[in-house]
Amino acid sequence: MRTVRLIARLDIKAPNLIKGIHLEGLRVIGDPNVYARRYYEQGADELIYMDIVASLYERNSLTDIVEKATRNVFIPLTVGGGVRSVEDARKLLASGADKVGLNTAAVRRPALISEIAQRFGSQAVVLSIEAKRSGPVHWEAYTDNGREHTGLDVVTWAKRATELGAGEILLTSVDQEGTRKGFDVALVRAVTDVVSIPVIASGGMGKIDHLMEVIRDGHADAVAMADVLHYNRTTLDAIRREVLAFDAPVRRVA
Repeated sequence: MRTVRLIARLDIKAPNLIKGIHLEGLRVIGDPNVYARRYYEQGADELIYMDIVASLYERNSLTDIVEKATRNVFIPLTVGGGVRSVEDARKLLASGADKVGLNTAAVRRPALISEIAQRFGSQAVVLSIEAKRSGPVHWEAYTDNGREHTGLDVVTWAKRATELGAGEILLTSVDQEGTRKGFDVALVRAVTDVVSIPVIASGGMGKIDHLMEVIRDGHADAVAMADVLHYNRTTLDAIRREVLAFDAPVRRVA
């Protein structure tokens, strides 16, 4: 049975860690690297850094943040936002990222997925999909932090990205994000049913039951958490202990 990863997600705007609801109404939380170190010490399996306005302003400001993070954090880092070229990916990987997240630029030019995968390996490419429900069993992919329509069906886009060389999918439900009401399990299951690469469920974690449901029924390979951690509603080590009590397949931390 696969080991499910527990991931802390840090959305960044300029130098600040921020958090919103439905990717809107953003509030400043604090210094992202203070939180990154906290989550590392609590036993996070990985961290995800996303510059949530990078594509809007056509820049990526995470290089310095990532370089500082890697001085104190020794787990895999996925970094995304504003990656538009192989060179952008190279800079982030050189700064200490293990994987790069792609969304807007990949939608505009899907070949970018293949170009980065061919240069650095599929394991370094994470496709970030911001999904909004458009029907009972249909979801549309969005860009620019859930603001811009793409017209792409999420399931179709996930399959195509896999064929192009993406090694992993970060699947965020814009509808559920920041609500603490649980993941869109149907969305996660719809994608995990059609792709062979790992899928990270993101958006909606409020309690342990939500995590267990998306693992059990959505077949998520990893769960990304933000609100529940940033506001000290619980801790990663407490989450891990509770999940292990259910005999779920997560990494044991000594």
